[in-house]
Amino acid sequence: MTLEILTADSLSPLRHGFFTRRGGASSGIFAGLNCGPGSSDQSETVRTNRARVAQAMALPPASLVTLNQVHSATAVTLEQPLPADSPLPQADALVTATPGIVLAILTADCQPVLFADPEAGVIGAAHAGWRGALSGVLENTLDAMVSLGATRDNINAVIGPCISQRAYEVGPEFLEDFMAEDTSYARFFANGQDGRYQFDLPGFGLHRLRAAGVADACWTGHCTYSNPQMFYSFRRSVHERQADYGRLISAIRL
Repeated sequence: MTLEILTADSLSPLRHGFFTRRGGASSGIFAGLNCGPGSSDQSETVRTNRARVAQAMALPPASLVTLNQVHSATAVTLEQPLPADSPLPQADALVTATPGIVLAILTADCQPVLFADPEAGVIGAAHAGWRGALSGVLENTLDAMVSLGATRDNINAVIGPCISQRAYEVGPEFLEDFMAEDTSYARFFANGQDGRYQFDLPGFGLHRLRAAGVADACWTGHCTYSNPQMFYSFRRSVHERQADYGRLISAIRL
């Protein structure tokens, strides 16, 4: 089955993609393109899926770089692919100005964000859940790109498939964390049921990107929770009492 890849005009002509779950080798609850080695899926199957992604990006599997994502604000700069036997950096964003490296992020409701300054030849990829977005992972990605020669007003950023506001119910303590940072963040919360709220994760991500001065920021508009045929979702797996969940991959290269 052919891989399904969502792209954005603002990242062209660079090769990139937000891969859906369609077209992979995994089965059962992971059916499709599960690219998460941290899942309980068969490791050989995950390697096969990741190799298919690398092929779609027109580079060998060893060029595909991911992270040990820890919901941090840390961005890592790469000058070459990671050695096969090296541990993955504990970080949540990657940047490079080196051709031949595929920067890739794994998600299952959090925001995958791809960045590009085609003029400077600098790219980035970030995993931005609520915690990382609030603590500055998007801004740190931009700072790392600028240190490689990019300029903010030439950087385009695209948020890929993530959980939408209508599917993201949170408690009052969650709202308090945001209000402690900036009371204006209340606008990203809508009233829900029984004293709970609905949080607009991509809206918050777009706000942070635009406030940081990027040339253009947009969201693809796809909700991971609401479309099980196309996307994996951690929250949906919990609600359906599944034992585990697959991870989507988003990638970009020079």
